[in-house]
Amino acid sequence: MSNKKQHPSALHEKPGISPPEIISPIAVAHIKKFRKIQPSPKELVEGILAGNITALSRAITLVESTNSDHLAKANEVIDACLPHANKSIRIGITGVPGVGKSTFIEAFGKHLTSLGKKVAVLAVDPSSTISHGSILGDKTRMEELVKDENAFIRPSASGETLGGVARKTRETITLCEACGFDTIIIETVGVGQSETAVHSMADFFLLLKISGAGDELQGIKRGIMEMADAIVINKADGDNIRKANLAKVEFNRALHLFPAKKSGWIPTTSTCSAITHEGISAVWKTIAQFLELTKENNYFFEKRKEQNQYWMLETINEQLKLNFYNHPKIHQLLDSTKKAVQNDEISPFAAAQLLLEKYFKF
Repeated sequence: MSNKKQHPSALHEKPGISPPEIISPIAVAHIKKFRKIQPSPKELVEGILAGNITALSRAITLVESTNSDHLAKANEVIDACLPHANKSIRIGITGVPGVGKSTFIEAFGKHLTSLGKKVAVLAVDPSSTISHGSILGDKTRMEELVKDENAFIRPSASGETLGGVARKTRETITLCEACGFDTIIIETVGVGQSETAVHSMADFFLLLKISGAGDELQGIKRGIMEMADAIVINKADGDNIRKANLAKVEFNRALHLFPAKKSGWIPTTSTCSAITHEGISAVWKTIAQFLELTKENNYFFEKRKEQNQYWMLETINEQLKLNFYNHPKIHQLLDSTKKAVQNDEISPFAAAQLLLEKYFKF
């Protein structure tokens, strides 16, 4: 009986030695202290103008924040950077999911940095309408470009913004230009025909396609194709070369059905392979020809003026929307009004009008 008390089980575990801490408490305290230090707008601007990537990243985070306290700081940074901006070429790249946008941008970006360019890639990932989260995995796909000292990749979530671009992409472009990046690439989420907001912030609009994605019937459709300054059929490698060349012919036919562009530029079609880098240099040559023509006929500068006006109006719309939903009294009324609409006590249109009238009276 006494032996059983001394050894209650054959699986009895003797107390061992506790493993040492693998994380230094001093390092943790240092990191926490550093994170609490928020640089002033002046410090961020000085860092950006000096080409400091950390300052640029922190400023972009500030600009993307929906916190009302950050708005004034963000505007101060943007205003200070504005005189140093507008010296880059902005290239919008879009295409259906799976067309190889990220792989193409890595090959294209590496080609540009080899020419001495400083490239900033603003990659926009779709946000889930359910969880509101975003993977932000573009850096994973651009393994070589992300290590290039002349390249900067910033993934952002699209949020609730339509058009395949993030809410603050336009302001981010200004910050990147002030930081010394002379080529800005805006990669959108996979888009459809009506989502064309990227066109309003880019100088050159590149549409990536793959073979088997359409024929000349696309030419009578209004949407993203008529916005394109060039169509590039990607994945023209291996057994797919013949199909890509056929697709090039089909898209060429489709482009003839579009009206002439104000720029005087005739859109081109070409093939390339982001894997073998075949045709990548030709894409840059096409962009260079476009820039030469549009700067000569002044369309380049007129378009930028129109874009500035467009984004002023968009910012007003965005700010009005934020002010409406963040108003405390609207917060109180919104839930009860939603229930009334769900119960068919009031029509959605009348309810919206009622809320707006009350908002403007507050």
